[in-house]
Amino acid sequence: MAKRTVKIATWNINSVRLRIELVKKLLTDHKPDVLCLQEIKCVDDAFPLKDFHKAGYTHVAIHGQKGYHGVAIVSRIPFLKFDKRDFCAKGDARHISVELDIPGGLTIHNFYVPAGGDEPDPEINEKFAHKLAFMREMVDWFKSHKKKSDARMVLVGDLNVAPHEHDVWSHKQLLKIVSHTPVEVDLMNEIIASHSWVDVMRLFVKPPEKLYSWWSYRAKDWDAADKGRRLDHVWVTPALGETAKEMTVLREARGWERASDHVPVIVSFAL
Repeated sequence: MAKRTVKIATWNINSVRLRIELVKKLLTDHKPDVLCLQEIKCVDDAFPLKDFHKAGYTHVAIHGQKGYHGVAIVSRIPFLKFDKRDFCAKGDARHISVELDIPGGLTIHNFYVPAGGDEPDPEINEKFAHKLAFMREMVDWFKSHKKKSDARMVLVGDLNVAPHEHDVWSHKQLLKIVSHTPVEVDLMNEIIASHSWVDVMRLFVKPPEKLYSWWSYRAKDWDAADKGRRLDHVWVTPALGETAKEMTVLREARGWERASDHVPVIVSFAL
């Protein structure tokens, strides 16, 4: 049976309504089958559905929240079902999942993990404590999923952790900076182990090559300074590990007018 190519993109858009023209540019230029968005920053009813429908993305799952957070998945492929989970029972819209209607099935989990604030001490920083609790719940939740050798799942999103030495511009200088601290990295490794996830981006870009998906707004010239971090991720279950055929980090998008501080990551799978 001929394999079907499915192209999945993930992007922290930092307000979908503010940057809808950039989203439409991505859809027109790169034509992903599925686009997973984080930080849409709007309630479900305010999501710009008409723009996506006009672009051919008629299947939409939204977990929105007024002014904050929010995740969504838009697709040219129908959904068999979709679900969402309220991690840490805070009412935050940070997770949504869909099952695509394709032979063999494919479940996509889209996450926006809390950023964690500035101080990496859960005793004095409630935001950091929330981040650690959220990640621990991810570990427990995926452990509760019965592992199957043929399970077909993809996990994408802004996970707000740059786990490896070469996922940040300076490992030494960022060890005490939220997103690269040892406690966060250890927890991310626990999440990966919880369901034997495969880090797709690093299948294509091997260490010691640097790999970033985020550049701070604080840099006067983000491109020249190049002080990036890899906060956005694409993981798959082992059954899909060899199906990833192409991966692109769309660095140029960071230079678009009114850009998000994150850029899209696009992976093509032969399923």
